[in-house]
Amino acid sequence: MWNELHWAVQAVIALMLVVGGVFALVGAIGMLRFPDFYMRLHAPTKATTLGVGGVLVASMASNWAEGRYSLHELLITLFLFVTAPVSANLLAKAAMHLRSPSKAPVPHDQPRP
Repeated sequence: MWNELHWAVQAVIALMLVVGGVFALVGAIGMLRFPDFYMRLHAPTKATTLGVGGVLVASMASNWAEGRYSLHELLITLFLFVTAPVSANLLAKAAMHLRSPSKAPVPHDQPRP
């Protein structure tokens, strides 16, 4: 199966897997390192979404290179890219409604609360 694919196709699939893995790792590290909820919200919605998207695109490229044309991975990727920002927005609004404190520094041109 993998031995039959052209080396360039294998390299592209491997590159997409590595890039997806790096983004997922950065998102996981961000979840651990950021100090408050609002900052932690960016890690899964940005980096981890790109990481999972990269792995799904690599899976889709692998299947297409073998002649299996399925849209399952494409649909999962599209739904992931649509639902992650919406859920992050709703989580941020809920945290603001509950007046969850932030540890982010206030910019100099903004009045302090």
